[in-house]
Amino acid sequence: MIDNKFKLLAGPCVIESEENVMLLAQALKDIARGHDIDFYFKASWDKANRTKATNYRGPGMEEGLRILRKAKDEVGVKIVTDIHEPSQAEPVAEVADIIQIPAFLCRQTDLLHAAARTGKMVNIKKAQFSSPEEMGNVVSKMEYFGCRNFMLCERGNCFGYNNLVVDMAGLVRLARLGYPVIFDATHSVQISGGGFNYGNSGKSEFVPYLAKAAVATGVLSGLFMEVHNDPASALCDGSCMLRLDALDTLLGQIMRIREITQE
Repeated sequence: MIDNKFKLLAGPCVIESEENVMLLAQALKDIARGHDIDFYFKASWDKANRTKATNYRGPGMEEGLRILRKAKDEVGVKIVTDIHEPSQAEPVAEVADIIQIPAFLCRQTDLLHAAARTGKMVNIKKAQFSSPEEMGNVVSKMEYFGCRNFMLCERGNCFGYNNLVVDMAGLVRLARLGYPVIFDATHSVQISGGGFNYGNSGKSEFVPYLAKAAVATGVLSGLFMEVHNDPASALCDGSCMLRLDALDTLLGQIMRIREITQE
């Protein structure tokens, strides 16, 4: 089962290069260690739901898993990455410590079953169109498949068109389902379809506020944050990502807030 140590799932949105992965994995590991946080390096080998067919998706599974394995072996980080189809679960599980289910796919029964069968921890992102209580159906599926080693990840709910809101009371309601809750502070500031030419835009300046507010609820087991050394040049979701040089200060504030909630 999942322990009580606060978790950080962090890294770039997508694998951009081996060099960038190694740089970020080492830097994030060092920062997280300074705050006694259970760190998992996050990067996607494929972004299968990009807005346009011409947008960068990543290096693909074979090359992406090779790079993630190198980071795991040489930097000593644990890995979290996504799957999009049931057939991807087993090969990804050979490298990943956490298998992540994207928000749009959280109701896909075969995908959940495949992830559950690996025996790895699973991070299931709550769909933007689902209430906390509706995730009870996802919980029931995982339990039916014999898996109780999973987390539920909040990433905001649709509010009209091209906007997301985060209901802090929703985090509490999600936690009442009986499993650890993770908050995705960066995708929660995304404006899907709201950027130039219907790309993905975001308001990264609000990431610290949402992260601290979510931790203040006292129900979180960890945070998910996409972090980049140069978000302006990132190949995916740069406008949502936290700058690497802002992470250390933010984690210090977050851990002080968490300490108060644990009293």
